[in-house]
Amino acid sequence: MKTILIANQKGGCGKTITAISLATALAQKGYKVALADADPQKSSLHWLKQRPAEAAFIESLDWRSDKSFGKSPKGIEYLIIDAPGALSGESAEQLIAEADAIITPLQPSFFDIDSTRRFLKHIQDIKRIRKGKVHIHLLANRVKANSASNKDMQAFFDKVGQSPLAWISERSAYAQLAQQGLNVFDKPQKIYLAMQNQWQPVLNAIIDDPSNWF
Repeated sequence: MKTILIANQKGGCGKTITAISLATALAQKGYKVALADADPQKSSLHWLKQRPAEAAFIESLDWRSDKSFGKSPKGIEYLIIDAPGALSGESAEQLIAEADAIITPLQPSFFDIDSTRRFLKHIQDIKRIRKGKVHIHLLANRVKANSASNKDMQAFFDKVGQSPLAWISERSAYAQLAQQGLNVFDKPQKIYLAMQNQWQPVLNAIIDDPSNWF
């Protein structure tokens, strides 16, 4: 089983949308996927409860308690963890201990950039990250075309010496579909294909499948 932790200490940066997008993409591809919600807000759990029976199945895991960390059904190939916003201390170490990779989404705003900088600095002290056992990937999220703030975000990436896996455009379809327990990867129509394609580099980074999916 490969475990992907979606984490940042900044709330509202798009962790849940990132988590459900990756989980749906993998499920649609035919993998056995579980989505663990470790956030007290229960956004991923609420989304899974709304998910139609005919949609690609995603196992629901409630990891809001520290005692639940690490518990998942046998046979799961990919586990996506939606981390809490205030990820720190023992909880951070426990969740990172479960992860093969961390994806950190951030929006093009001063607050997201500043919070992400502090988050990355904080987790560098965790043993598994210090030893290079967990890969950390950045994801530019909810990006608006030709926005001046995109330059600030690019400057941040340049400063930390790490390019984002992808630049995901801000689209209302994500929120609209989420209300129905769905995601853009549940939709085969052409209008959603461009949105799906933006996630291809992210999927390439976390799975061993060289083909273009969408």
